[in-house]
Amino acid sequence: MKQWIKKLLNRWTSTSLIIRILCGLVVGAVLGLLVPSWTGIGILGKMFVSALKGIAPVLVAVLVVSSIAKAGKGLGLRYRALVTIYMLSTFIAAVCAVVGSFLFPVTLELSETANVEASAGSLAEVFSNLLTSMVANPVAAVANANYIAILFWSIILGISLKTLASKATINVVHDLSDVVTRVVKWVIQFAPFGILGLVFTTVSENGMAVFSTYGHLLLLLMGCMLANALIFNPLISFVMLRKNPYPLLFTCLKESGLQAFFTRSSAANIPINMSLCKKLGLEEEFYSVSIPLGATINMDGAAVTITVFSLAVANTLGIEVSFASALFLGVIATLGACGASGVAGGSLLLIPMACSFFGIPSDVAMQAVAVGFIVGVVQDSVETALNSSGDIFFTATAEYYDRKKRGMEGELKVES
Repeated sequence: MKQWIKKLLNRWTSTSLIIRILCGLVVGAVLGLLVPSWTGIGILGKMFVSALKGIAPVLVAVLVVSSIAKAGKGLGLRYRALVTIYMLSTFIAAVCAVVGSFLFPVTLELSETANVEASAGSLAEVFSNLLTSMVANPVAAVANANYIAILFWSIILGISLKTLASKATINVVHDLSDVVTRVVKWVIQFAPFGILGLVFTTVSENGMAVFSTYGHLLLLLMGCMLANALIFNPLISFVMLRKNPYPLLFTCLKESGLQAFFTRSSAANIPINMSLCKKLGLEEEFYSVSIPLGATINMDGAAVTITVFSLAVANTLGIEVSFASALFLGVIATLGACGASGVAGGSLLLIPMACSFFGIPSDVAMQAVAVGFIVGVVQDSVETALNSSGDIFFTATAEYYDRKKRGMEGELKVES
């Protein structure tokens, strides 16, 4: 019996998560149309959302603390330039998502929103509430899913660990982040059942017309990500190098982005990016640090996802959001994206943090996370392709920028 269960679990985990989610989506839609009275199926979706809601605050806290505590010190012009590019690119992605959301606003099908009273208010009021919320009790912040406070105290704790703690202590914190990430992976293994329950509830209550809303949302997400990949990232490279960036960009998209599209994990794509760096003739001392660093803080796709979903929830609730407030949301999304988990759908778990900026309750925000897993079959693949290809693209840009500054000869070995 144990052997049979073990084989079944191995078969389940070895099957692509995308295929399993697609199966759950189709089965949920069919059941929602054929047997809408079987409301018990919807409990699967509620359990999945509750599990995510429970683990997400802990995940954000330990990831940010661990990332800051283990971050290396500045290692010269290349690293300063690279970190600047990574952060600038992520912020531009968030701004692109803000502009896209204002030009093509979307709403979501969320339940239990009638009694929600939230307002973005003036920028001064929002900023005041943000500062007050930021310094809340850190333990209560995790318990109450106060993501602004979680982010603030995690940064403080990470800096403190980095400056005072021993290497062994920092390794313990890093191991803890790995443990929590593993738990999230286990939860996400049951995403197909959660999606089945969520889609069943959505279809049984609203019919198949609800997918037109998800289609609009998916187009907005992909449009913003493609704009960053094909326009804004190359523009950053051109400004630094004064050379046509597209040969390098297309090489990175073909050899890194395509692989990442299917693996859906920036961390899993690190060996592929390392190999491509060697192929491009970059210095191993540089890319052996820059590629793992990029897998942590170069999160253009995550910034787009967090921003678009947060503004979509605000639109759904009828919250008036000024453009200035939305831009400040972009800053929060940029900082939050740097702590996004490397697991599939990791950026979705940061949506509640951004939604809290508008006073949106975690219960409502987690429904948006659930919607994210529905469109995540495509969204997460495109997001990871953008993030991972950007790691190698900007590593090569920073390397060549450093060569120019030092007056060194040599071109990058870019395929035509």
